[in-house]
Amino acid sequence: MNGEVRSAGRASTPTSQSGRGRRHIHWAPLNIGLERRLQTFVVLCHTLTIAIFLTSFFFTCAIPLSWPLLVPYLVYISLFSTAATSGHLKGRSPFLRSLPIWKVYASYFPARLHREESLPPTKKYIFGYHPHGIISHGAFAAFGTEALGFSKLFPGITNTLLTLDANFRIPFYREYALAMGLASVSRESCENILTKGGPDGEGMGRAITIVVGGARESLNAQPNSLRLVLKRRKGFVKLAIRTGADLVPVLAFGENDLYDQVDSDQHPIIHKLQMLVKQTLGFTVPLFHARGVFNYDVGLMPYRTPLNIVVGRPIPVMQQQNRDKINDQYIDELHSRYVEELKRLWDQWKDVYAKDREGELEIIS
Repeated sequence: MNGEVRSAGRASTPTSQSGRGRRHIHWAPLNIGLERRLQTFVVLCHTLTIAIFLTSFFFTCAIPLSWPLLVPYLVYISLFSTAATSGHLKGRSPFLRSLPIWKVYASYFPARLHREESLPPTKKYIFGYHPHGIISHGAFAAFGTEALGFSKLFPGITNTLLTLDANFRIPFYREYALAMGLASVSRESCENILTKGGPDGEGMGRAITIVVGGARESLNAQPNSLRLVLKRRKGFVKLAIRTGADLVPVLAFGENDLYDQVDSDQHPIIHKLQMLVKQTLGFTVPLFHARGVFNYDVGLMPYRTPLNIVVGRPIPVMQQQNRDKINDQYIDELHSRYVEELKRLWDQWKDVYAKDREGELEIIS
């Protein structure tokens, strides 16, 4: 192993991807320990978070006494709220992000966060998370909670995990997302977070985490492979130049191994329908499955596959605030350096964290 990596997170005995490739349903035994049952329950709740909050909302709607409060609330979150884009992070709750249940969540896989270099809190950063996977469990564990010890590995840095703006229009769920420190991935939100707050009031010591490949990349989330949608993704590089934030590549080994999904190369019609949904609604719907709560073969629970999230070396960026004068050559140069750093991360750690790989890292559209 070349180099030295600092890690944080709860260690746990890795478990195999039980059930993958089997033809018959294998049921979980009744004598499974309480700890593993609790891990499964927490991951299940996280996977169904939006459904749980929507159910609570509709249940509240069935109570007429709640209508005088619900109607103004819906109007406010639909038309007036800017909490997800303002950059103030007022709803963020360190207490909620540090609850012990998140360590239970991370130990399900288990997940670990690794740091190659320390990052001084006197700068601002854009963490580019790769790959998207199906649900980005690793991104949530590492950057949406304190389960893996982000604040210990990167002291003084306030990091914000970004998600679709539409998620902050979902009643009740938006309050939970804001409390977990999540924010919108819109350009306005990104610029506000990186230019407001911090010790100097101009964003120093702040960071955002963007899952760069987005919905398009989730369709390439096949086990034991790594295909990144990155060639034409340069918006995050322009954002870094405008705000003066250093770029920090992050490679999550195991993210693509958490689920099986229909291979788009073998089912082109399904792939075309998925792309149509993405162009129409802004998100896509991968046809995936993994294990269940009480079996190892059928369900929407992720496999118990180790997640190793490696944070690479920062790429310094010179700030150019005028959008009209950003040099295209400089954008291409930074993008190229970013890709090279990702390839270096892959080459350095693939024999440690991707021993079962069936191919090498691919950079696609």
